[in-house]
Order: sequence, then structure tokens, then C-alpha cells
Amino acid sequence: MTSSTEGGAALVGLQREGPLAVLTINRPERLNAMSLALWRALAAQVSALSGETDLRCLILRGAGGKAFGAGADISEFPELRFSREQAIGYAAAIEPTLAALAACPIPTLAAIEGVCTGGALELALLCDLRISNESGRFGIPINRIGHCLPYPAMEALVELVGRSRALEILLEGRVVGAQEAYAMGMVNRVVPDEGFGEAIAACAERIMGGAPLAARRHKIMARRVLEPRSLTQAEKDSAYDLCDSADYREGVTAFLEKRKPRFEGR
Repeated sequence: MTSSTEGGAALVGLQREGPLAVLTINRPERLNAMSLALWRALAAQVSALSGETDLRCLILRGAGGKAFGAGADISEFPELRFSREQAIGYAAAIEPTLAALAACPIPTLAAIEGVCTGGALELALLCDLRISNESGRFGIPINRIGHCLPYPAMEALVELVGRSRALEILLEGRVVGAQEAYAMGMVNRVVPDEGFGEAIAACAERIMGGAPLAARRHKIMARRVLEPRSLTQAEKDSAYDLCDSADYREGVTAFLEKRKPRFEGR
């Protein structure tokens, strides 16, 4: 069984504050490079949190302030990922991490400081929102190791930035600054290095201030409308299911009474 610690420290830290959970990729001495053990630890954490109905926001960040993550830990590759057969096995081992993050019903926010490249950028792409500080650096220079981007990550990248931008990122292999990443559509917002923590906290507060049932339903609907098959009438009608919820009644009442709503997720 792979250990979820390294040098006595948890590979993925977890902090809880009421309806907020913060997961921290914790290998700052390696710029949070993703070891296979770290991939597995992150999958376990995201999967466990996904089952908690009281959570309203999940923040993913990197430890140390210098990197969200420098991608996969290539120092492991000669032993674990040095042939086609090994690469297929390695991909099968990290797929649960990507799948868990993509399927997470909780609104997810990638808080990106510094380097965000390779596999770490793949993680960020699967989050609902991405906020970077001015020092953010982005790219997938996988062509420099003679490899191509696997299909799950390719799908996420093309979906987010489009085919032309995706090919620019992959064919040139450049690592770009935060403002260029914003222009490409890789991040939602760029904020100054100073005050970055406050900006992330404010974003999380806005997410958590909304009705949690609506947030979770929006995630489902945003994914569904990307599917090529037409919506059924039942699916269209399901958008109004929340009108029978206590939160809907509370929201309308609070609006009319000119007060802040108190949503309970029911």
C-alpha cells in the first residue's frame, strides 16, 4: 500500500472551516511535483469530501507559496513510467484522481500561486474556477520529454481553451505568465501577489453565500449542455426542481424582505 506521507508530513493537507474545505498539495521542496503516492492521496481526499453534503466550496492549492505544482514527478519515470506498458499502468493509477475532481459535486476553486505546469495544470483545468496571482506561470511542455498529452487531459484543455489555443500550448511548449494565461482562457482571474489570500477567501465566501443546491445543480447542467445529444423535456423541466426547495422559498423571501438569505441546503 502506498504511503500518504513523505518525511512524516501528509502529502495532501486538509483544513476544514465549516462548509469550506482546503486541500493542499504538500511537497514544497519539490515545487509540489506530483508523485504517484501524491496522486493517490489526492484521489482519496477528493473522493471522501465529495460525499459530504454540508460542504459548499473546495479549494485546491499548493504548499509553500512558490508553486501550485510543477507537474508529474519525472524523477519517478525511469522506474514507474519508462515504457508503453508502464505508462498505461501509470495512467490507470492517476485516472481516479482526475475522475474524482471532474465529478466532484462541490464547487471547486484552484488557488494558483507561482508555477502551475504539466499534471498540476491538468488538475487546475478540472476545477470549476481558477484564480492566479501575478506570479503564476502556466504551461504543458510535455513535448520536451518526447510525449503527448493523454486524452483525458486533452479533453479538459480543448474544452476550456479551444483546439487552436490547446495546440499552441502543446506545440510550442511555452511556459507563459498569468496575464497571458488569462488571455488564453486558462484562468478566470489574475490578482496581485499581495492580497492573494484575501482574494481567494472572498471568492470562496461568494460561492458559499449562494444556495448550495443551486451550485451543485449548476455544475451538473453546465456539464450536460456540452453533450451532443438533445435535452429531453424531463431534463429541461428538472431545472425547476429547486422551486420546491426550502432554500428557494428562503431566497425569494429574503430578497423581498431585503435581508441576507440563510440557505441550509434543503
